[in-house]
Amino acid sequence: MKQKLLGIFALLAVVLAFAPASAFAQVPLGTSNTFGVLGGSTVTNTGATAVNGNVGVSPGTEVTGFPPGVVVGGVIHAGNATAAQAQTDLTAAYNFAVSIACTANLTGQDLGTQTLTPGVYCFDSSAGLTGILTLDLQGDPNAFFLFKMGSTLTTASGSSVVLANSGGTTCPQNINWQVGSSATFGTNSAFIGNVLALTSITLTTNANLNGRALARNGAVTLDSNVITPCGALVPGPPAPPVPPAIPALDFLGLAILIAILGAAGLFVMNRGA
Repeated sequence: MKQKLLGIFALLAVVLAFAPASAFAQVPLGTSNTFGVLGGSTVTNTGATAVNGNVGVSPGTEVTGFPPGVVVGGVIHAGNATAAQAQTDLTAAYNFAVSIACTANLTGQDLGTQTLTPGVYCFDSSAGLTGILTLDLQGDPNAFFLFKMGSTLTTASGSSVVLANSGGTTCPQNINWQVGSSATFGTNSAFIGNVLALTSITLTTNANLNGRALARNGAVTLDSNVITPCGALVPGPPAPPVPPAIPALDFLGLAILIAILGAAGLFVMNRGA
């Protein structure tokens, strides 16, 4: 019995210490999954923008610039109940993303020239991308990436996010960017992932996004862009409630805690023998 108990605790410790972030975390978007663009105050467009999926705004009511912009495979929801529900689901998804523990802190580092594997990457304040960021999916088209920044996300003109070992996908659906204020994408840049911004999102001229531009409180500003959400444009599962705040424990810390509890249990059993 004692040996079995020790084996169970040891197995749990190993699994928690080395399990990838994708085993513990997703960012369910709920009905906001059906939107290519969702704003809080306004959505404005200049030029020949093409948005795949719905375009919406709530609690604001103004969507301008369509045409010349076009909405492909979706409709415009300006201040209606559909947009309001999408904003509710976006808020839940944003808060859930905030609650996910970091696996690496990249504060002060430019994302350009880096090659990153699946994980949760955090910036204490702003994050920037100049050049090329390579995301190595390690052969898994469903590999999970979450980037969390305390304030802004800014990409330089001509910058890009590219994939390596993508398992055949060109538009993975489990790449998310949680932005603590606003995101700005430079001219002629190419970006991948769902952008969940607390305030606003600006795509400058010819900046293209394989993902979703989802702003909670501010505006989404477009200018001759192509926005293509990854994955099916159907309502996804809602984000689960964010658990009450507790002292942060990473997976290694949790494994150590389990090992200590196991050792304590064995000590008690030995004393009682």
